[in-house]
Amino acid sequence: MATVFETVRSSAAILSAAGVDTPEHDVKLLLAEAFHVELRDVDKAMLMGDDVGHLNSALASDSPESGAWSNAKTTGNTVAAAMERFHSMVDRRAKREPLQHITGHAPFRYLDLKVGPGVFIPRPETELVVQEGIEWTTRHGMYRAKVVDLCAGSGAIGLAFATEVPGSEVWAVEKSERTAQWTRRNLDETTKRYPAIAGNYHLEIADATQTPTLNQLDGTIDIVLTNPPYVPLSDIPVQPEVRDYDPDLALYGGSADGTLIPERIISRASKLLKPGGLMVMEHDVTQGERLAAFARTCDFVDVVVHNDYTGRPRYLTAEKLEIG
Repeated sequence: MATVFETVRSSAAILSAAGVDTPEHDVKLLLAEAFHVELRDVDKAMLMGDDVGHLNSALASDSPESGAWSNAKTTGNTVAAAMERFHSMVDRRAKREPLQHITGHAPFRYLDLKVGPGVFIPRPETELVVQEGIEWTTRHGMYRAKVVDLCAGSGAIGLAFATEVPGSEVWAVEKSERTAQWTRRNLDETTKRYPAIAGNYHLEIADATQTPTLNQLDGTIDIVLTNPPYVPLSDIPVQPEVRDYDPDLALYGGSADGTLIPERIISRASKLLKPGGLMVMEHDVTQGERLAAFARTCDFVDVVVHNDYTGRPRYLTAEKLEIG
């Protein structure tokens, strides 16, 4: 029987040859998924030189409190069945199907969100949008906030804020009914862990750029958080995982430079926010200064473009002008 190290190495070679950027990391996650164990179990087995059967033993000895995979245990789980699942997953990943579609979920801050065809996969950099909103509420001594999440997608931004700032009320806007099915699914899953948010999260199926959308809330919102479509039509993504799987509606910003939809979102956010309220918006690395300038024409002040984890300009913050 092959060791975990040998299995990871040989499978990572397959993914590397297929052009996958992080082949070893992806293989380890798929192996953990196939055996319903934690990533740390795979790392430990590699370090100890264990064979793959040890992962099945780790599953069998797992306690109900030990991790996210404990509920997935099945009595008849065998090494052969787990390895068959694993090889099938590797084959799919080698065809450049997104890792998160294969596993069916994606981490986002403290949440584990369901994802699949029809929904944009949340990225780590978008966590910074939520963080800015949370830090702003802290600086302002705000223990409850009225928040709008424009272009909600999986629900990542709004659900993260609602769970991390208890008592806040969130209105999420999503245009695609197909995508909204994922939003609802993640709301249902999140409320199992955080029951208090059930009455504080509202999903609206509508176009976030249109004036009638949530117009009953105009001038009353504390924070608008948004990750709108912003990819320039002149810059089609090279990665198949993005180009072929993320919905076009969630990707492209509606113009050659990708700023058409973000500018409309800025205009809508300006109407929703009360004076002194905050907007945080993710954008393409090429768009920061243009969108910042546009925000200033929409009654926003203290407009700042911020870098992401890689040091690239990725999102802006702006406060609605206070009159008087």
